[in-house]
Amino acid sequence: MDLDELRTLLARHARPDSTTAVDGVLVSKVDRPDPPAPSMSGTVLAVIAQGAKRLALGDRVYEYRAGQYLVASVDLPVTGQFTRADPGRPALGFGLRLEPSAVAELLLQAGPGDRRRAGAGAPPGIAVSDAPAALLDAVVRLLRLLDEPRDRAVLVPLVKREILWRLITGEQGATVRQLGLPDSGLSHISRAVRWIREHYAEPFRVEDVARLSGMSVSAFHRNFRAVTAMSPIQFQKQIRLQEARLMLAARPGDVTGVGHRVGYDNPSQFSREYRRQFGAPPSRDAARLRRAVRTPADVLP
Repeated sequence: MDLDELRTLLARHARPDSTTAVDGVLVSKVDRPDPPAPSMSGTVLAVIAQGAKRLALGDRVYEYRAGQYLVASVDLPVTGQFTRADPGRPALGFGLRLEPSAVAELLLQAGPGDRRRAGAGAPPGIAVSDAPAALLDAVVRLLRLLDEPRDRAVLVPLVKREILWRLITGEQGATVRQLGLPDSGLSHISRAVRWIREHYAEPFRVEDVARLSGMSVSAFHRNFRAVTAMSPIQFQKQIRLQEARLMLAARPGDVTGVGHRVGYDNPSQFSREYRRQFGAPPSRDAARLRRAVRTPADVLP
């Protein structure tokens, strides 16, 4: 499918904060390549219509460009940057937040032949594919409704369901389907991810989190790394450092206090790991953040 109409719609409806008049629908427009920036992925479908982006998760790197889509089925700490964008040809992208309840509802309504069995292990939390014409067509029709406020209440839910169905039955369907299956490997790991995010400042035993997830320790380790590309302890560190960065943006003079609040008893270790993650010591990075206010962008292209 020609991407011209998709690009036109995205350029027309882009806002600085990426939001639109339709809940859960995001539009981005970026005029120049940006330095790598950490964020949380959210559970999202992201389609690039123009430009390219690189996303790092643990030791995995995902690159996607015009005509490709990315799905994130778990809210993960990622580092992303636009690699192809300029004022004359900005990067343009569409995003749709994926709701597990909506995926579950579609799976319940699908015929037995359409509900493929999930694999034994959890799929990766992030995946990239070429966007088929049927998916792009549905995305374009959803964006057209931004210009048709009278029709939104009736038609937006229908087109969102179609997009979800295209994902469920598409190349990355295994990842999306597990989002709506309460007993899938992905749902077990999502439970652990949520617990670690809510208790990131606390020490924990992997055995306890595995038990909370309903898995043996060996299965938990294997599935956690498959989904997140890192160990549970590495995941906790990523969350701690991202939370510390947010706190420092508001309290740049309290480096030691922020380190303690996110779970670091040793200020030197906090400073060392922070610098390794963000490329500058906490105090210098906080000053840089004050000079350049950033808008969270999830994994949106």
